[in-house]
Amino acid sequence: MKKKLAHIALLVKDYDEAIEFYTKKLGFTLVEDTILSADKRWVLIAPTASNETCLLLAKATTEQQKNSIGNQSGGRVFLFLYTDNFEKDFNRLLQHNIKIIRQPVTEIYGTVAVFEDMYGNAWDLIEPANKANQ
Repeated sequence: MKKKLAHIALLVKDYDEAIEFYTKKLGFTLVEDTILSADKRWVLIAPTASNETCLLLAKATTEQQKNSIGNQSGGRVFLFLYTDNFEKDFNRLLQHNIKIIRQPVTEIYGTVAVFEDMYGNAWDLIEPANKANQ
């Protein structure tokens, strides 16, 4: 039986501000935005041209959830965004004033930089040395 991760829930303060950030600043695609109730939506975003795992933007509703926004991984890098054009995507981060936590370096596995999303979650932007790993 073939299996894959379909969605990863990402806690957000507000659906619309998160959609704006991820689509306009990171260049993601809004895959779905379905209203489920007066205060709940099913919002999926994905990197452009990706048909694999999506992020499910989940509006925090409880105090515990609200306190976890931007810190779902305890301060570690939480999400890993692979690219086939590091320079272009890194420049996009700079153009949109995305906070860079660690400047680009070349590692054995590829070129990587660490950035923060609008809530403070740490992301790796990676162009793998071995393109087959994308």
